[in-house]
Amino acid sequence: MKLQELSEKLGVVLDGPGDLEIRGVNTLEDAGPEELAFLANPKYVNQLATTRAGAVILTAEEPSRGRPALRASNPYLAFARAMELFYPPARPAPGIHSTAVIAPSAKLGQRACIGPYVIIEENVEIGDDCVLKGHVVIYEGAKIGHRFFAHAHAVVRERVTIGDDVILQNGVLVGGDGFGFAKQADGSYYKIVPAGTVILEDGVEIQANTCVDRATLGTTRLRRGVKVDNLVQIGHSCDIGENSLLCGQVGLAGTCKIGRSVLLTGQVGVAGHLSIGDHVIATAQSGIPRDVEPNRIISGSPAIDNARWLKCMAAFVRLPEIYARLRKLERKLSLE
Repeated sequence: MKLQELSEKLGVVLDGPGDLEIRGVNTLEDAGPEELAFLANPKYVNQLATTRAGAVILTAEEPSRGRPALRASNPYLAFARAMELFYPPARPAPGIHSTAVIAPSAKLGQRACIGPYVIIEENVEIGDDCVLKGHVVIYEGAKIGHRFFAHAHAVVRERVTIGDDVILQNGVLVGGDGFGFAKQADGSYYKIVPAGTVILEDGVEIQANTCVDRATLGTTRLRRGVKVDNLVQIGHSCDIGENSLLCGQVGLAGTCKIGRSVLLTGQVGVAGHLSIGDHVIATAQSGIPRDVEPNRIISGSPAIDNARWLKCMAAFVRLPEIYARLRKLERKLSLE
């Protein structure tokens, strides 16, 4: 693809020869003369001097150092769109595999692609252009919108509702029983049967081996545009706000309310029955035991303001020296 054509398709500004042939995309470090790279993180700016890339996606302000460039307000987003041009996601041809088991009352939209050993139970409804890869199971009464893509071994449990353009990666479980038990007099636990459901709104993507538990009563809800990483646990009755990101190994106890555009980075743990405001960022391994106001960055366990946490960590690494000086001062005072 010519660089001129590429700039037009991406809606970015061409800065260089339009007839340059681009055949793929790559990183600044690994790109070759016929590949497009990008610079989004200032950490890698020095690689502009050494990269072999044929062209680079840059901001309007970043010097190109004599290299052909595409100027974009968001180079990372432009690069993501370029990836789709050169490596479009594969979509199987419509059809139903002979080993699939589909209940007579199930309703499938147009151009469905149903893979081997898929099970679709009674009264399921799925919209147009769905793809269900091998061993996907859709329980009774689930309602699913258009362009649903479920990778192998994903499971959607009974009465779950899913919007349009939702992706479930391998091994995702949506609507499993929440972790609810009532303690009995003899010390054993009596299972609380969950009567609620799960709703995934439009544009949600859930990555491999993540569990979204059914509400005990009411709804566990992931709102429009939520993205969930691998190995995340979302407890019963949680409500995740629009465009929030939950990174790998995040754990939410039951009945958490997460605001819009919240970022919970790796291994963040959130206690039950609390609220996190809009635009909060929790750094890796934070433990959140109480409500968090909007627009804050928090760190640590228990989580505190990030700036204060950084000061605490700076002091923590100096504790041996501080302790040695304190002991020395105590000995000196005791001799006086």
